[in-house]
Amino acid sequence: MNRKIKWGIIGLGKIAQKFVNDLILVETAELEAVASRDLAKAEAFAETNHSKKFYGTYEALLQDKLVDIVYIATPHNSHERIAVLALKHQKAVLCEKPFAINQQQVFNMIEASKKNNLFLMEALWTRFLPAIKKIKNTVETGEIGEIKYLNADFSFKANPSIQRIYDKELGGGSILDIGIYPIFLAYLILGIPEKIIAKAHFFESGADSQVSIIFDYKNAQAVLFSSFNSNSKREAKISGTLGEIMIDSPWNEASTFTLFKDNKEEKISFPKTGKGFTHQIEECNLCLLENRTESCLWSHQNSLELITLLDAVRKEIGLTYTEDRLNSPN
Repeated sequence: MNRKIKWGIIGLGKIAQKFVNDLILVETAELEAVASRDLAKAEAFAETNHSKKFYGTYEALLQDKLVDIVYIATPHNSHERIAVLALKHQKAVLCEKPFAINQQQVFNMIEASKKNNLFLMEALWTRFLPAIKKIKNTVETGEIGEIKYLNADFSFKANPSIQRIYDKELGGGSILDIGIYPIFLAYLILGIPEKIIAKAHFFESGADSQVSIIFDYKNAQAVLFSSFNSNSKREAKISGTLGEIMIDSPWNEASTFTLFKDNKEEKISFPKTGKGFTHQIEECNLCLLENRTESCLWSHQNSLELITLLDAVRKEIGLTYTEDRLNSPN
């Protein structure tokens, strides 16, 4: 158990930098190699972050025999291709969310994991935060009664210079990029809804700029929102018959929440390490050390069900991507 897991990073944008800032805080991990299609960018990233090696192609990193697991932080439309390629090269995979563009692609990734008997996980880091784990436990033990209502949003005014947000060919739009977070929370707490209602506005590119969603359950409703058009507080509320949980802003990075019950208010803190990517990194390392192919906290089935919900929302608002046609059985 003293062996360190050697990580490789594919795609060296802002999210990769945040990830590596946390990677160095994890005792069981070390950065072995990084890769970008721009060799100079890879070299600069490696020098800044003390990576042992850098590569100018993704394939070159995947051929590095010392790399145990790769973190994929490329645009959404490339996730499936790179993840499957990595698994074929006998590399475990942590892939950024959304796992892929649609359900069929996620299914293909899971099949590649099974075929190669290798670990694969979606980088839904919010699931592993101590505060979120405590909130889920609080709900499951019935402390706030039967859940009747959930409300969550994720909204910010997007920078026009960030191409991937607007580019439909890259899987752009709010629903896959940030809408996945409110949808994840509703799924985590309430499961799969009986009905989905959604309305959206769109950029000129055809990617969605904002989406309002209602998940309708037998005995509850979730009201969810994502947008690149305006800022929001990014708070989340979970209301039950005996009490209420308010997750502090930004809720998807939570370390504190407030429990309202019996006319009392209790502030609860579960500190995270670094920004919070550390907790999913630790989960990956543990799974590798225990020779597991998936996490118990965020399984392949969880990712498959989440992308199914994303597909359903997209169908409701009429948003399709090139990958939907390419992956269609017809």
